[in-house]
Amino acid sequence: MRLLMSLIGALGMFFFAFTSTQAHHAFSGEFDSTKPINLRGKVVRMEWINPHAWLHLAVVNENGEEEVWMIEAGPPGALVRRGWRKDSVLPGIELVVLGYHAIDGTNKANGREVTFPDGRRLFAGSSGTGAPSDGADPTE
Repeated sequence: MRLLMSLIGALGMFFFAFTSTQAHHAFSGEFDSTKPINLRGKVVRMEWINPHAWLHLAVVNENGEEEVWMIEAGPPGALVRRGWRKDSVLPGIELVVLGYHAIDGTNKANGREVTFPDGRRLFAGSSGTGAPSDGADPTE
């Protein structure tokens, strides 16, 4: 019985470790460092979730139509340490986001630098995940 319990415990730990490592991705697995983007739009919402926060931005496209972009940012704790606050990304605030487009061409991007209405610029990305060293991260 002890052997069976040990085996079940070991399998449980294996599956937990496997699913945890599969949940996170490398930058190059989802975003294209050769396709920089520059988006201007209004905050729809901000999701302060791990492993990455997500900024949803309503952008008016070339045809004059509004489309919502999902901008991946770093982990919430890292964003707070860089100067982000939950009340600085309220719905309706206009932001400029510099980043990199998703490989699949959808309205998704990895945000690197965000400029707020007061001119303040904050780093939004995550370092060490294969993202390009473009000088946006003050710790690079």
